[in-house]
Amino acid sequence: MASSIPPDDAPAPGPRETLIDTLAAQAAAIDEIVELAEARLCVFDVDLSQTGWNSAARAEKLGAFLRRRRHARVEIIVHDTRWLEASCARLLAVHRLHGSAVTIYRTGSEARHAMDPLVIADARHALHRFHIDQPRATFIVDKPATVRPLQMRFDEIWATGEPGLGATVLGL
Repeated sequence: MASSIPPDDAPAPGPRETLIDTLAAQAAAIDEIVELAEARLCVFDVDLSQTGWNSAARAEKLGAFLRRRRHARVEIIVHDTRWLEASCARLLAVHRLHGSAVTIYRTGSEARHAMDPLVIADARHALHRFHIDQPRATFIVDKPATVRPLQMRFDEIWATGEPGLGATVLGL
């Protein structure tokens, strides 16, 4: 007889909010958020170097998200683009392939104090890391009222943005 109780490692169905305390758990949560995303994926980080943004699996998930919906968007804003430029070839390949759907900004001076990375999908699902120096975070699934203040915070950070990386590299 089949059991209706999910295995211990299976995510709980429905709305949930979970505290996580490792970078590996954050990377897994980000992958789940990308899979849940339907139209808009918002990412704020210091430089994206800690949670798997250059993995082949993440690049495939981002590409699949962008192919699922014609108007899907990925908005990324970071304090520093050097790690992206030097070590994140897979994400940059997704950026080049889907240039009109992926925007990468650098934070403006008004937001340089922000040190709490965010990944938000459709203002419904989010990962909020409390501070870049600590691996503790809240993972939120299907709770728009809880995610709304985080989305507002992201939008405020985004409003300070300036072009970070273009989809193409032009030169002579």
